[in-house]
Amino acid sequence: MGTVEASSEVQAAEILDNHGLAPVNFQTVNVSFSLDNILAKFSRISSKEMVIFFRQLSTLVNAQVRIVSALRILTRQVSSNKFRALIEDLATEVEGGKSFSETLAMYPNLFPELYASLIRAGEASGTLDKSLLYLADQIEKDYDLKSKVRGALSYPAFIIVTLIVVGAMMMIFVMPSLTGVLTESGAELPMATKLIVATSNFLRGYWYLCLGGLAAAVIGLRYFVRTPSGRYLMDSLLIKTPLMGPFLKKIYLYRFSHHFSNLLAGGISIVKALQLISDIIGNWVYRDIFQEAASEVQMGKTLREVLEGYKEIPPLVHQMVEVGQQTGELQSIMGKLSNFYEKEVDNGIANLTTMIEPIIMVIIGLAVGIMVAGILMPIYNLSSNF
Repeated sequence: MGTVEASSEVQAAEILDNHGLAPVNFQTVNVSFSLDNILAKFSRISSKEMVIFFRQLSTLVNAQVRIVSALRILTRQVSSNKFRALIEDLATEVEGGKSFSETLAMYPNLFPELYASLIRAGEASGTLDKSLLYLADQIEKDYDLKSKVRGALSYPAFIIVTLIVVGAMMMIFVMPSLTGVLTESGAELPMATKLIVATSNFLRGYWYLCLGGLAAAVIGLRYFVRTPSGRYLMDSLLIKTPLMGPFLKKIYLYRFSHHFSNLLAGGISIVKALQLISDIIGNWVYRDIFQEAASEVQMGKTLREVLEGYKEIPPLVHQMVEVGQQTGELQSIMGKLSNFYEKEVDNGIANLTTMIEPIIMVIIGLAVGIMVAGILMPIYNLSSNF
C-alpha cells in the first residue's frame, strides 16, 4: 500500500501507470495542514535556484554522470523542500524511461516549452551539457535584466508613493487647521483653495471609502490583467507609453533576436523557433505577432515579408533578417542583432533613470505650487489685510 499525490483518481492511475504499477483500488487521504505543507504550497522556486540547478546539472553531465544519477545527487544540494521534491520527481520520471526533455515538458508552469525544446536538441546532438549551460546563462540574464529594471523604477515609485501618503496625511490632519482660518474669515476663496478644502473634508469624512475603493481597484485590476483580453490590453498600453514603451520594445526585440539565434543554432526550424519564442517573449502583443509569423512562414512567405507588416517591428529587424536569409547566415546575423539590442537595453536603463528624475522634480514642484497657491497665499493675503 502506498500514497501518491494527485488531483483525481484518473491522474493518480496515470502516474502509477507511468511507473509500471497497476492500482487495485483507491482510497482518498486528506492532506494534513501542517506548517511544512502550507509553506511548500505557497513557496516559489527562485531564478537563482534554477540557475544553480542547470549549471550543476551541466557540470555533472559533462563529467559523464548519468542524468538520473546527476538528478539524485542534486536533490542533496538544494535547500528548498519544494525544489527538492521537484528534482526527485524528475529523477523518478527519467528513471521510468522518459527522456529529460519529456520530463521537463510535464511541468510547463516551471519549465517553458523553450527549455524542453533546447534540451531535446541537446539530447539529439549529444550536447546536452551545453544546452543546460545555455539555459542557466539565459535564466541568469533574464533575472539580471529584471533586477536592473526594478532598480531603475524603485526610486521613482518610492518617491511617488511617499508623496501620495504624505499628501493624504496632510489633507486629513494638517489642512483642516489651516483651511479653518480661511473659511471662518468669510473671504472669497480662490478655486484652488476650494478644491483643497473639499478634498480635505472628503478624506476626513470618507477615508474608509477611499481605502476600500483603492483596495477594490487594485484587486479588480489584478483580476482584469489575468484575463486574456485584460492582459493583451495592458501589454498594448505598455508598449505605447511615451517613456516606458520604447524601452520595453527593446527588451522584447532583444529576447526575440537572442532566442531566435540560439534556437537556429540548435537545429530548430524557423517556424518552431517562432512558436517557442512567442511563449516566452513576455508580451501578448509580440506573442501574437510571432505566432502569426510562424503560421505565415509555414504557408510559404519569407520571414522578412511577414515581419515587415507589423509596426511593432522596426525596419532594422526585418532588414537584418533579409540580409541573413540572402546570405544564408540568419543565425549569425540574429546573434549580432541580439548584441545590438542588449547594448540598447543597458543604455535604456541608464537613460530611464536619468529621465525619470526631472519628472519627479516636476511632480514635487506641482505639489508644492498647489499648496502655496491654495493655502499659503490666501493666508498671507488675509494676514496682510489686518
